[in-house]
Amino acid sequence: MNYYTEIKEILINNEINKRVKEYSKNKVELESYYNVGKILNEAGKHYGEGIIKKYSTKLTKELGKGYSQRNLRTMRQLYKIFNISNWQTLSAKLTFSHYCEIIWFEDINKINYYIKIIERENLSVRNLRQRIKSNEYERLPEETKQKIKEEKELTIIDEIKNPILINNKANINVNEIKEKTLQRLILDDLNNFLSQLGSGYAFIGSEYKILIGDTYNYIDLFLYNVKYHCYVVVELKVTSLKKEHIGHIEVYMNYIDYNLKGINDNKTIGLIVVKEGNNYVIKYSSDKRIIAREYSLEG
Repeated sequence: MNYYTEIKEILINNEINKRVKEYSKNKVELESYYNVGKILNEAGKHYGEGIIKKYSTKLTKELGKGYSQRNLRTMRQLYKIFNISNWQTLSAKLTFSHYCEIIWFEDINKINYYIKIIERENLSVRNLRQRIKSNEYERLPEETKQKIKEEKELTIIDEIKNPILINNKANINVNEIKEKTLQRLILDDLNNFLSQLGSGYAFIGSEYKILIGDTYNYIDLFLYNVKYHCYVVVELKVTSLKKEHIGHIEVYMNYIDYNLKGINDNKTIGLIVVKEGNNYVIKYSSDKRIIAREYSLEG
């Protein structure tokens, strides 16, 4: 069997399709590279790893740039990862460049997580690299990872990372930071903060004023999630989590549910962002809508 001729033909057809079928070129490209990867995998079994270098040299000479040894190995890896079924399992919402960033992960669940994130949020390759660099998948709760593995539906709480990374461009000492300063750092890069919580968030306000009895109280950050149809109250603490924090935020959540929550809204979620968590405080809290996440200042 002439593996090289078959690979060359697929790649030539791919170049033609990219020019005349703009609407579906992503799908065509992924199918082409998947099939090339399949042939490379078979050729390697017959001729050894050196066949990649040989084919790369010939393809570059005859077809031009884009067929380096690295790219050919990536095509082969694309096939290896998705050969459980066929190329049609590849999402056309991702480009080959997206797949290049994720298919080398050893954990297939991590790969599937980023595929879903790219599809849902239409991430550019640059944005994807930033998310990977921040160890986003690794910062998911273990319960969330298990749900992803079992392909279960996620809740709003499942999506919130731990720790939450907060940009600290001012290089403030983590041991000297005050709650107002932490709030300012978050507001200075609000999009980054919201991305740490998951998807679908809209910012309502900071120091959101509510009247309880005859006393005004102020919610540090007040959000709404359009995906899960609920308000989210965020309280910032620069200490470890304490039991009084639970009662404090619960009052705010109940106020929002009583005064602002609409008939189509779900119950309000409470997020306490703290320097250090305390699993026992959360474990023995009767309100499972309340969660705590640690923060980490990133310079």
